[in-house]
Amino acid sequence: MSEFHYANGQLCAERVALNKVAERFATPAYVYSRAAIESQWHAYDDALAERQHLICYAVKANSNLAVLSLLAELGSGFDIVSVGELERVLKAGGDPSKIVFSGVGKRTDEIKRALDVKIKCFNVESLSELSRLDQIAAEKNLIAKVSLRINPDVDAETHPYISTGLKETKFGIAYDRALESYIQARDMTNIDVVGIDCHIGSQITTIAPYIDALGKLLDMVSELRANNIELQHIDVGGGLGIRYQDESPPAPQELIKAVCDTIADTSYEILLEPGRSIVGNAAVLLTRVEYIKENSGRNFAIVDAAMNDMLRPALYDAWLSILTVNEQNSAAVAAYDIVGPVCESGDFIGLNRELSLQEGDLLAIQSAGAYGFTMSSNYNTRPRAVEVMIDGSEMIEVRRRETVAELMEGESTL
Repeated sequence: MSEFHYANGQLCAERVALNKVAERFATPAYVYSRAAIESQWHAYDDALAERQHLICYAVKANSNLAVLSLLAELGSGFDIVSVGELERVLKAGGDPSKIVFSGVGKRTDEIKRALDVKIKCFNVESLSELSRLDQIAAEKNLIAKVSLRINPDVDAETHPYISTGLKETKFGIAYDRALESYIQARDMTNIDVVGIDCHIGSQITTIAPYIDALGKLLDMVSELRANNIELQHIDVGGGLGIRYQDESPPAPQELIKAVCDTIADTSYEILLEPGRSIVGNAAVLLTRVEYIKENSGRNFAIVDAAMNDMLRPALYDAWLSILTVNEQNSAAVAAYDIVGPVCESGDFIGLNRELSLQEGDLLAIQSAGAYGFTMSSNYNTRPRAVEVMIDGSEMIEVRRRETVAELMEGESTL
């Protein structure tokens, strides 16, 4: 996270000290670096410069309009999983012809809207979905472009909740049914088969699972060609991991080189769907220590951010680095559990962290850009955090903090 660094004893984002962000916008606050997002997107796009390609940013990782509009300006495509994400991309200026629609449970209204705006393609995940899509397209007198998401039964070697390429998961069409599914799709009147897709998981830290999955896709492509089914693109999916603690994931350039080497003798357009690896290390969650307490020899730093603001530690037992915004502190170093005010024992940000802390100190929870705000909630009637984009020396509020009154809009008493 080179855009987050200490200068004159203060942790900064680009050229802005984070204590200044807290003074202006209060805490908890998500703080993003524009430069970090741009740099990571270019790492993918530049590495594919010699191939026809499309980087489809996975909107579920972070769907803030400022993030989406920044990527749209760069020429990015988008991977969506709901009509809500579709509307966000469109409002942010995204090109619908660069949108792929993934997800196992696309509703009829979602399919209709995506057809109306002429997205690039649907990543179809079942024969039932394929039939519904054909029927809706026929009713609209349109042709739906599709890519079948194939489940290659490849272990991504990641957390079981985010492993999506094994045969026992809900995702994709089983590999041994892929050929018959493509033949059915080919014979449908309102379906245009344009691609093949797989997505084996998230936070993947080695290249081998990608290449194993890609090998299976290429085998299937050969079978399809033998059955007079020619494709236009191969979608390798996303899921490349980032460093949270001691992981050593490959750089985007390494992954892409391996992919290009594997399909070097083909001319297919390459699609990738990165999310976490573009925004994950482009943000911190800024929080303030409200209280220091000790219970039976265990030290607790109770902060104003909670599991409703950052769910990943409670949901995945995820490890996030925690830094003090002020580099120097006169307090003694001790092992602290960094916990929030929500009434759950699972409400923690980090456990047993060696820190020098005092009440009122600011902390920066690192690697907070992906699946941070997008998974946040209003549990305990807590307004969601403010989001701030740092652009050089500028602080830009890209989502204001909710108010309690806003949380009750739409509700009524009996």
